[in-house]
Amino acid sequence: MKDSKKLTVYIFAALVLGVLFGWLCPSYAAKMQPLADIFLRMVKMIIAPLIFATLVVGIAGHGDVKNLGKIGLKTIIYFEIATTIALVLGLVMANVLKPGVGFNIDVTALAMDKVEQMQTIHSTGLVDMFVNSVPISVVEAMANGDLLQIVVFAIFFAFAICAVGQSARPVLTLLQSVCEIMFKFTEFVMRFAPLGVFGAIAATIGKNGIGILMSYAKLIFITYLSLIVFIILVLVVACKIIKVSFRGLLKTIKDPALLAFTTASSEAALPKAMDMMEKFGVPKSIVSFVMPMGYTFNLDGSTLYLTLATLFCAQIAGVHLSIEQQLMIMLTLMLTSKGIAGVPRVSLVILTGTLTSFNLPVFGVAVLLGIDQILDMGRTTVNLIGNCVATAVVARWENEFDYSKMKTFLAQK
Repeated sequence: MKDSKKLTVYIFAALVLGVLFGWLCPSYAAKMQPLADIFLRMVKMIIAPLIFATLVVGIAGHGDVKNLGKIGLKTIIYFEIATTIALVLGLVMANVLKPGVGFNIDVTALAMDKVEQMQTIHSTGLVDMFVNSVPISVVEAMANGDLLQIVVFAIFFAFAICAVGQSARPVLTLLQSVCEIMFKFTEFVMRFAPLGVFGAIAATIGKNGIGILMSYAKLIFITYLSLIVFIILVLVVACKIIKVSFRGLLKTIKDPALLAFTTASSEAALPKAMDMMEKFGVPKSIVSFVMPMGYTFNLDGSTLYLTLATLFCAQIAGVHLSIEQQLMIMLTLMLTSKGIAGVPRVSLVILTGTLTSFNLPVFGVAVLLGIDQILDMGRTTVNLIGNCVATAVVARWENEFDYSKMKTFLAQK
């Protein structure tokens, strides 16, 4: 526990130092991005073997293949409810607070070039998403970091182990050892987290300047306020329903949440979050299934932001959208926001495609480019917290949440 507290202190210190360094020495700070890139690459090398091993052990170790179908259905139901509320909340906040009204437009040619490039990237449809979820090669899926494909392969692999029976025990034992090794590996990698955080924050401030925080203050404030409202209305309420301490859960995942916030990377926080949720009382089989699935189907922060950003772009262009048009946009985003979590700057890509589909001006995306990193920090953190809550909800729904383990773990922190 002491090491966890130290890591939190070091990460927070790195965040403050990164802001100061980016503000006082912008030319040097802009060159700190490699520190963040190296750390993120270290995290990415953990994810594929960790998810594969934990999911196979979680399913085959219990031997209850039939139960997986029920867990999957309950997981998807919860995901759909949470993301629908997030989309509706984004529309409500945009209509009430109007982040785009009175915004001074300053779009550079370079920014518009980037938007035009995004228009050539099309989000996958629902059918394509299901087709692409089946890997042609598991090696390729692991190399590309495609979580959904890795999950699909791991599920079939676990089914095969269960079907083979006793002669497959050596493989299962090997994967159990791989799980232990990868969690220890994760501990080693997390020691480099403060350097990665420092590099990410310093480079962001160094490249854009500290003034960017004030220039976009209204939009930043409304975005973060919307995310906080979602946490209170959905995540806190969900925890109350299943009688799990939301404050205790936040305390448990504070390290991965801080990593998600400072690096704006879900991948950086995933291994540590999975480990902590298992210690919190959620069975390994549920954690290893729900968490990876969540990064495809349960991007609460990102979906909320997409509706908010779409109306922001319409408002700065002076375009009025009827309730019917807004509902159509929401339904479209409900589908297009699924299955593309691995695409860099995915929210901007989906936003550009949505604006184009509804004949709305796309120059608003260029306006958002300047602060996307700052907005991404908030929505990525909410994505992570939402998926951690989802594992607890599904575990309770299955009557497998270990309340005594949770109480013992929280008492030690």
